[in-house]
Amino acid sequence: IRLTPKGLLAFEDLDRRATAEVAEQLAPLSDAEQARLFGAMEAIGEILGGTHTAPSFVLRPLGPSDFGWVVSKHGELYSREYGWDENFEALVARIIADYIERRNPKRDAAWIAEVDGRRVGCVFCVEKEPTVAQLRLLLVDPKARGMGIGARLVEECIRFATAAGYERMMLWTNDILTAARRIYEGAGFALTKEEPHHSFGHDLVSQDWWLDLRG
Repeated sequence: IRLTPKGLLAFEDLDRRATAEVAEQLAPLSDAEQARLFGAMEAIGEILGGTHTAPSFVLRPLGPSDFGWVVSKHGELYSREYGWDENFEALVARIIADYIERRNPKRDAAWIAEVDGRRVGCVFCVEKEPTVAQLRLLLVDPKARGMGIGARLVEECIRFATAAGYERMMLWTNDILTAARRIYEGAGFALTKEEPHHSFGHDLVSQDWWLDLRG
């Protein structure tokens, strides 16, 4: 299709007016708001154009503002998915407080998983005994599951524990946490003990899992 000279002039006039209208709408927005808007428009174009790719994730060490998130996210998630009461959130808070007070950077570490700058997971590696590390507080937000985040967090714990000189790693969990159990099995952990108990408002079966790091 080719425009006549008259049609081209009319098109150029419409284009100038449209550009002016867009500029007028964007003027009240801050640079950050404009960046968010352009990012959203780009995402729409990628999805509709068939070029959308699955989001990636990154791991980073925990910072001061992350500890409260770990506690609240555990309480929220386990209450919603398993009906656990406030005693579980209190347990997580005690674990976090103990970690902050006693952490030895050469022996203890923790990581946050992020997708597009949003926190979606965490895990802790702490000293249980001089030769034994303990994996604690593995969590992945439901919206970020299926991306391999849980397995990657566990892998990072194992890597750190091995480099720190631990000979074995253990973890404590409950049998109803089937997704986490599959991750532990996939990483080479072996179930060594099961014990019924009543905690967090429910009858549960606790499990001890162990991994030899010397191989």
